[in-house]
Amino acid sequence: MEPGNGEKTGAGGGICVAVARPDSRSAVRAVRPLLPDVDVVEIRLDAMVQPDIPALCREIDRPLLFTNRAAWEGGACNAPEEERLESLLTAVHCGASFVDLELRTAPALRQLLLEEIESSATRLIVSHHDFVRTPDAARLSAILREQVESGAHIGKIVTMAHDHLDVLRVLNLQGEAKRYGFPLIAFCMGEAGRISRIVTLLLGGFMTYAALDVRQATAPGQLTVPELKAALALLRGGSGS
Repeated sequence: MEPGNGEKTGAGGGICVAVARPDSRSAVRAVRPLLPDVDVVEIRLDAMVQPDIPALCREIDRPLLFTNRAAWEGGACNAPEEERLESLLTAVHCGASFVDLELRTAPALRQLLLEEIESSATRLIVSHHDFVRTPDAARLSAILREQVESGAHIGKIVTMAHDHLDVLRVLNLQGEAKRYGFPLIAFCMGEAGRISRIVTLLLGGFMTYAALDVRQATAPGQLTVPELKAALALLRGGSGS
């Protein structure tokens, strides 16, 4: 089963297009042409002014991931933590497939979100981002272990790569995650990390992220959906169609 069929949210291996638009209406317009080629749509709530979460859930015919990235983790949300969490709770109540919460969020707030998720179909992605460097292997393993123990359903570890050794350390986490039986999103940012955004799926990664277009990347080194699909097809020996 190839990415782009909308059926990968359970087993993983999907393409998630990241949408950071100033309002809900423009987000819907921007993503619609790409829906046939992606499995998940990430809505970056921290980029929006007064997002209409129910409308987004109604109008985008793909599983939705809602992220309200805190400024202290590279995002644009400077709201109090309880207010930031409230938007994710709204997404859960509206039937979001996934919500993303940073590993460094206060455990009490994470637990509150998990309790709301328990009676829903939403899955929690607990994330860690390092926009400066890639930690050593021991530190990466410790982050993964903390994510496994957090109660979340899926982990996400994304770091800045400066060379191929950084990339290899992060991709090696997929083997560790398999031993835990824990779905993991793991790749690197930056020019050196671009290849990891593709290879992570070949190693069993749960998901990788793509940009709406070259001007609207939400992280350094992000590929567009057509670029990502073409590279995957080449590596898998397919046609890309």
